[in-house]
Amino acid sequence: MIPFNMMFVRLSSSYFFYFALLGLISPYLAIFLDGQGFNSRQVGEILAIMTATKIVAPSLWATFADKSARPLFIIRLGALLALVSFSLLYWFSQYWPITFCLALFTLFWTAILPQLEVHTLNSTKHSSKIYARIRLWGSLGFIVLAVVAGEAISRLGYQVFTSLGVIILAGLFISTLLLTPKKGVKLNKGKANAPEPIVNKLIDGRFISFFIAGLLLQISFAPYYGFFALFLRDFDYSGVAVGLFIALGAVAEIVAFIYMGSLFKRFSLNSLLVFSLAITALRWFLMPVVADSGLWLAINQLSHAASFAIYHSASMKFISSHFTKSQQSRGQGVYLGGVYGVGGAVGAYITGLLWLGGEGASNAFIMAGTSALLGAIIMIFSKK
Repeated sequence: MIPFNMMFVRLSSSYFFYFALLGLISPYLAIFLDGQGFNSRQVGEILAIMTATKIVAPSLWATFADKSARPLFIIRLGALLALVSFSLLYWFSQYWPITFCLALFTLFWTAILPQLEVHTLNSTKHSSKIYARIRLWGSLGFIVLAVVAGEAISRLGYQVFTSLGVIILAGLFISTLLLTPKKGVKLNKGKANAPEPIVNKLIDGRFISFFIAGLLLQISFAPYYGFFALFLRDFDYSGVAVGLFIALGAVAEIVAFIYMGSLFKRFSLNSLLVFSLAITALRWFLMPVVADSGLWLAINQLSHAASFAIYHSASMKFISSHFTKSQQSRGQGVYLGGVYGVGGAVGAYITGLLWLGGEGASNAFIMAGTSALLGAIIMIFSKK
């Protein structure tokens, strides 16, 4: 049996590299695309197409994982193919070839997280406290790359984006090779080939409310995930400052992840979800108001603890308890595909239309705040 601390290190390193890549792509992909000469609408379209692959891909990968009972194989295959497809950016500079490369990359990248989440929850015996401490290493990876990439792009130009991505993906692939299967879990072959249906779980009223609220939250994140670095650049913040502001949100995440065990003991899941959505709505409404003040912008960024860490942990706990053991991969796939796929794609497309080269940034954040507020209202009236 592998010692727990070794298991912890291996799982944490995979989260570190996975979210380090997110720390590169989420803030700086728009800057890379802007450097290629694409306008706001085209950037929004590319982000929407990339995100749209998450609508179907996670469920397809999850079904394959449930039937094959080989989640680690899916994780490793996804990491390898994501590395290969991202590397193609070295050879392309036109709109459709770049769009194809990024969509292909996302198709394979989405295979990783749902299976990694299931593998981690099973390995930690669904301990919220241990999961949160492993997951915070993902936030650390995000912080490191947000700061490093901001400075690297500022000094070396947008072209360094591709090399940074390839290095991180190589690290992610190597880390997945070190993961080991959970011992002592024997799957019935017949059940693996005929997984338990999840339709009844999907049409449950509380799951529907939870799903719609999550979708609205992801729509609201589109201006932040896709255009925040461009937004700050328009306010003449340096590359380091942009990275530090983004990293500050991730630091707030880490603190929240550390204390999630205590929060779960004191508050209900519904209360945590409503709180996260309401704080997120306030955050987006304030963003264009405080952006020209470094101090107030930093304070506003601290709300990322609620926007992401608290909501994400509560969501994972909800899915873990809502679906049976044999439904976990598909439950994760439906949630990530629908919420992150549909919500992210719709949000990215709308933001691309509203942004107008930065002139419509305020309208984009007002749209985001309204979307998160609607999600909070839905969860307030959902079945407890």
